[in-house]
This record gives sequence, structure tokens and C-alpha cells, in this order.
Amino acid sequence: MERISADIVIAGGGVAGLSCAAAFGAAGFSVVCVDPAPPVTDNNSVGTDHRTTAFFQGSRNFLADAGIWDKLDAHAAPLQVMRIVDAGGVDPEPRVIKDFNASDISDLPFGWNLPNWLLRREMVARLTELDTVDFRAGVGFKSMTTRETEALVMLTDGTQVRCKLVIGADGRNSAVRQAAGIEAKTTRYGQKAVVFAVTHEAPHYNISTEVHRSGGPFTLVPLPDQDRKPCSAVVWMENGAEVLRLRDLPEDEFNKAATERSANIYGPLRVVGKRQAWPIISQVADRMTAQRCALVAEAAHVVPPIGAQGLNMSLGDMICLLDLAKERPEGLGDAQMLATYERRRHSEVVLRVKGVDALNRASIAGAQSIRDLRAKGIEALYSVAPVRKVLMEMGLGAR
Repeated sequence: MERISADIVIAGGGVAGLSCAAAFGAAGFSVVCVDPAPPVTDNNSVGTDHRTTAFFQGSRNFLADAGIWDKLDAHAAPLQVMRIVDAGGVDPEPRVIKDFNASDISDLPFGWNLPNWLLRREMVARLTELDTVDFRAGVGFKSMTTRETEALVMLTDGTQVRCKLVIGADGRNSAVRQAAGIEAKTTRYGQKAVVFAVTHEAPHYNISTEVHRSGGPFTLVPLPDQDRKPCSAVVWMENGAEVLRLRDLPEDEFNKAATERSANIYGPLRVVGKRQAWPIISQVADRMTAQRCALVAEAAHVVPPIGAQGLNMSLGDMICLLDLAKERPEGLGDAQMLATYERRRHSEVVLRVKGVDALNRASIAGAQSIRDLRAKGIEALYSVAPVRKVLMEMGLGAR
């Protein structure tokens, strides 16, 4: 049996876990990061994640400090405007269009959008540059024993790691959360999302657009041009059976259906690459800490893909945890540090999960009367400038 020591063990090698490992490693902490599935780091392999992630300003700064953003900047599409379109009338045509422009609150865009597979590629590359990080792809978290002063983590290859802090970044079915005895409440909507990319004739002008009708939003997020045409990533939420039907349509039929559901705002859409279906849930852990253990990202909270809240909430967890570790390096993983993390993050996470849940339920609405009420709500919120500004700041996590 191999026995090693580190400051931190991170379970999870997705975008969240890799970000966490790079950030703590760049800050000088010794890290062992594990994941049973080696990350897929190209666009064409089986298992490639074809989703995209939008990083808000604070998240970009976090990645810059971790030495990752310089690798991503050239591939990122800026998001200058968040556009809300209500197409919930009798016909699938825009009837309310409201733009939330980042220039109202900042000199920078709201965020920057990147493909998940590319994020993994560049994050793994960054970890190879850090002598402080031991990334073990193909090795998983098996169990842990915690004491007041340390944790002993057993990995699936038989290695035992002695550490000060265990971070669970291992997803919605987190083995770390289960080992810590932490329960989670899950809400299911009967929804899935079909995820894909499209080209279109009309430029997107760095506008991220959510089109609301029924079943869930149809969201187009800017990507760099492809084949000399404007390109957007799409998340199309609907009931589960409908998403599976849509995913498997012949390409011409799918393009026609997607164009209609987009309210034709960019003209004809043409899918590029693969289509994938993902389940939509909300989930929140009863707490985010246990002895010598902290949960981050989807191990602690899951939200529907509305308003780019998911990974930015996750990086908010890591920013808080890393700030606490830097303030008191000698107290890494102790009761004081984890109590402060719990107090600062858990109530905010619960509030944001409830907020996104409410937005999703409003977007699902099929009854015409409720769709009409939703349209009036968008008009009312947008029309009051101070309210509009607060909403934008809340979306960015600035409030």
C-alpha cells in the first residue's frame, strides 16, 4: 500500500475539481486530485462534454490567479448583453425583448463563454505545470476517516493519503458527501436539456439570449465563429420525452424545429457537431461541511442551466474556501475554518437555488394565462432602472 501526505485531497476531475486543484496548487498548497474517469479533452471522442460554460467576472479573476485564464482567453466569446425574449403568445414569435447590458454596471462584459471539453484540456495542461499538484486520472475516492487534526483518505488504487482537508468536487452523486453522512434534497422537474451548437446568418453581437415559451428556456450563448459564420451554443430545455425525441430527429427536421423554437431571432439555425441530452434537477446539500471536509460545486448544489449560475456558484465556493485557507494556513481544514465557510456559503447557496428554481418553474409554464403573466413580469422588472441594476449585480454574484 502506498502512503503519501498532502495538504488537500480533491475528489473530482471535472471543470470544478480541476479549477479547484489549480487554484490551491497555485497558492502553494500541496494537492492530490483524483477522478475515476480520465478527462476527455478533445471535441470528437466518445464521452466528450459538448456543453459550454460562461464565466462571470469574479470567476475569470479566480481562474487568472490560478494561472488558467491566459490559456483560455483566446478561445473565449465575451457576453456583453443578456437578452430575455418572451415568445409565449399564440404564435412562437417575440412579443417582449429586454436587454440587460453589462455597460450599465461595468466596463467589462458580464462574462465569457467556453466549451467544456476545451476547459478540461487547458486545465489539465495547467496542472502539469504545478509541482504542488498530483493529478491522478483513473483513480477515485473510496473512503475517508477523519479526526480532529487530520483526515485519512483511501483511494481506489489502494493508496492512502494523509491530509488536512478533503474537498468534495465530485458531482451531484458525490461519494465524499455520502462518506461524510451529509444528506441532500433533490427536486425533479421532468425536464431534460438537449445541448448542441449552431451556426446562423445573423451575428450574435456578443448577446446571450434566453427565449421563453413553455417547457423551459431556449438559450443561445455566443461562441467564436465557425466556418466563417456566427456560432452559438444552445441549451434547449423541455420535458424529458420531448428532448429525447428532438435529439434523435433527422438533422433537417431538427434545424427547422430549433429555428422555430428560437423565435427565428437569428434566422435559420444549422446544428454543428453532436446533440446530447442532460437531466435537469435542483439539489442542495443539508450542509456543506463535516469534520475535515468541505463540499463545493455540484457536490453541494445543482441548479437548472438558467442565467449561467451553476459553475459560477461553484467557483464562488472555491473563492471563499481559498480565501479562508490563505488567511489562516495553519488552520487549514480545522473546525474554525469550516464553520466560517459554512456560515458564508450555505445560506447564499440555498437562496440562489430557490431563485433559479422559481425562474425555471416560471419558464416551464404552458398555460397561456401564466405565460402572459410572465411577460408582464419581465416588462415590470426591466422598466425600473434601479431594480434592473440590482438584478444584474445579483446575477453576477456581486450582491
